[in-house]
Amino acid sequence: MSSLTIKGSQISCLDALIWIEQRKKEVHVNIEKTKLSQLDLWKVNKEAGHVEHHSGGFFRIEGLDVHIRKIDGDEKKWNQPIINQPEIGFLGCIVKEIDGILHFLVQAKIEPGNANVVQLSPTLQATRSNYTQRHNGKKPKYLDLFLNKNKSKVLLDTLQSEQGARFLRKRNRNIIIEIKENIEESNDYKWLTLGQIKYLTRYDSIVNMDLRTVISCIPFHQTTEKNFTSDKVINQGNEFLSCLYNEYSYERGEDLQSWLTGMKSITDLYVKKKPIGQLDGWELNEEALSHKDGLYFDVLWVSVEIMHREVAKWDQPILAPRGQGVIAFIVKRINGILHFLVQAEIESGNFDLYEFGPTVSCVPSNHENQKVPFLDYVLAADKEMILFDALQSEEGGRFYHEENRNIIVLADDDFSTDVPNNFKWFTLRQLLQFNMYNNYLNIGARSLISSIQFLSTK
Repeated sequence: MSSLTIKGSQISCLDALIWIEQRKKEVHVNIEKTKLSQLDLWKVNKEAGHVEHHSGGFFRIEGLDVHIRKIDGDEKKWNQPIINQPEIGFLGCIVKEIDGILHFLVQAKIEPGNANVVQLSPTLQATRSNYTQRHNGKKPKYLDLFLNKNKSKVLLDTLQSEQGARFLRKRNRNIIIEIKENIEESNDYKWLTLGQIKYLTRYDSIVNMDLRTVISCIPFHQTTEKNFTSDKVINQGNEFLSCLYNEYSYERGEDLQSWLTGMKSITDLYVKKKPIGQLDGWELNEEALSHKDGLYFDVLWVSVEIMHREVAKWDQPILAPRGQGVIAFIVKRINGILHFLVQAEIESGNFDLYEFGPTVSCVPSNHENQKVPFLDYVLAADKEMILFDALQSEEGGRFYHEENRNIIVLADDDFSTDVPNNFKWFTLRQLLQFNMYNNYLNIGARSLISSIQFLSTK
């Protein structure tokens, strides 16, 4: 019942927001742009044609030559920079039962790219290079509880992808462990219920991407039905409850699986590394790696100072967007049940070609001469048809001030169930079932799912 509880026993949602503001004031943060040649511990590997850390760890900025071809003859080609971070990191939450309700231990974490400096993150958020201390800094707090399973019980453990257009086949271990004993806490950590975390996603860029992806993986459909069908819960009026049942789904789960497999079988994705200084349409200089038409994103070189991190000062490349994105689900009542319009989405860095994505996922300013399916419908939606609308940030360790408008729009009765071949209608339960496994839902879909609440806050 943690998802139904927005009044935690440890701290209120309002106090959580005040706590974040206090941490902003208390912690020194300084981010400055620098020059490529002046990046400390980073260099251009002239032979390989990429930017890398001197240790060989963390990540590299590489160039890609991309070619997508379908058997019907449709094809696309382009060049782009991409982050190659060939490590599986930890995104982990510790949970504990407090007063009969599971609470999540969340961290007020500062990342160099956070637009609002401090955001709620998982208990543990660490790359392999971080937790193996390749930076010669401290070990991440609570790491041992995730490594030593004798002290904890695993509730969820799955590999999930990150942004396929920005990372090359990047995945993280999304894990939730339950503990029984008391642990040492600090000012950077607080206990919140799942309902509180979901409630706080209504505020712009408060819950970071990593915490959103972890909570999106929780399979609510495994909760006992009596918890979700009691009069007390149903009378809260939240229509998303109906999406937890499969009896009236528009498509069988087996057919949705077959659809994705079929899309993969008719599509080839070829990616070939190319020196970043030779990318068509891109310009590399001391200030940045940028698209010549001012589109997509820039790769900047920055110097970072942040108190209370494993390392207090470092340099790094970071990606900065050229526009604000839109990530949206259109939902429609079909057979009395809310269904989500899902897109089979392919991106250059995807681990396995296609993933299930939101109805819309784009930066509109990058598509002024192209029509993005359903974008106009989402942007023109009446206020009363919008079920969720908030700015959500992308991962601040790699992206600088990148925020996307996350929106869920209820379609009107005239919205057709007949959609293009690369779209299908899913119930929420079907999405959650696929999300239990690796590489099915992309980060945009998971971000939106994380915001869905099972308790009315009106």
